[in-house]
Amino acid sequence: MKREYPEHPIVGVLSVVRRAGAVLIVQRARPPSAGRWGFPGGVQELGETVFETARRELAEETGVEAEPFGSLPVLDIIRPDGAGRIRSHWTLVPVLCDWRRGDGTLSDEVLALRWIAPAAIAASGLDVLPDLERLAALAMSVTPT
Repeated sequence: MKREYPEHPIVGVLSVVRRAGAVLIVQRARPPSAGRWGFPGGVQELGETVFETARRELAEETGVEAEPFGSLPVLDIIRPDGAGRIRSHWTLVPVLCDWRRGDGTLSDEVLALRWIAPAAIAASGLDVLPDLERLAALAMSVTPT
């Protein structure tokens, strides 16, 4: 699957994990967001539900186990090049999860991780990806059904 100049949008799934008033965020190790902080996640595989993707990516990247139960507003990330061609197009599905076990461990995709209260993100000085703060705050306002 080509990530630059793709033939169709790529579906990515974000694991928005809640634990005791905080969310899990990771510092990405790989482009295109290397060094920036966001939610763990990755590309949905053929035949996999978004909940399955959220569980798998979270475990692969951080070793944390969580129970997916809902989703937050979908994000469209469309980046054209200077000529107006679509250089990248991601559809990101943030899946809301409640923590079950594990504090988190680093992987080849994660430089650092931390649990942080949504209200502390703005003052943290971290280079966060767009919508992180908004989605973290939304995550705390949702009750499982």
